[in-house]
Amino acid sequence: MRYFIHLAYDGTRYHGWQIQPNGISVEGEIERCLSVLLREPVDIVGAGRTDAGVHARHMVAHFDFGPIDEAQLTYRLNKILPPDITIYRIEVVSDDTHARFSATSRTYHYYISTQKSPFNRQYTWRTHYALDFELMNQAAAMLLQYKDFACFCKSHTDVKTTLCDVTEAQWIRTSDSEWYFRITANRFLRNMVRAVVGTLVEVGRHRMTLEDFRQVIEGKKRTMAGESMPGNALFLERVGYPNN
Repeated sequence: MRYFIHLAYDGTRYHGWQIQPNGISVEGEIERCLSVLLREPVDIVGAGRTDAGVHARHMVAHFDFGPIDEAQLTYRLNKILPPDITIYRIEVVSDDTHARFSATSRTYHYYISTQKSPFNRQYTWRTHYALDFELMNQAAAMLLQYKDFACFCKSHTDVKTTLCDVTEAQWIRTSDSEWYFRITANRFLRNMVRAVVGTLVEVGRHRMTLEDFRQVIEGKKRTMAGESMPGNALFLERVGYPNN
């Protein structure tokens, strides 16, 4: 039987989602605890791969096993997992449903603060610049006009295609000093969201015009885009599936 795990994690101390040869990972911790409880090796497959330090409010993974009590396993997993990983629920899905390939959308949030705060420093990027968020939103809207985002893909990454269908991209204000960038697409390239935000910040600082931003996308070269932003302010917010 195939099971979906719906979970969240604080990625601060992890080397990303994917198992690493020389570092602790979220995937590795869940597999370790599942194998202990089910008394045999268990492999899980995630909906995506977040980088080191990146967080998730909603990640999905699947594994195959015999009949289990999903609620009881959820409870027991939460008892032995580290406190920075939480299992929301485990549910049975059809055998052909895949955590990664069946997902139809991913939504990310990137958080920015315009003033110093002792409470959000671990999960936001503090800007020391005056940013023109209205102009940044105009640039963000351009993302919906394109499909090829090679310019925002990490260099020397082995991917079959750099095409993504971005359906939402906007800056949202939550207080006088706090904003977040919300972006939704069917898939994302490695390092893409942080590169998009870094380039939009260049627009917000008036170091890049809207036409420059368009030329970055059409140029399809990573060297034309802005720097990659720190991972601590990035959250995988939601993974969407058909009829969900």
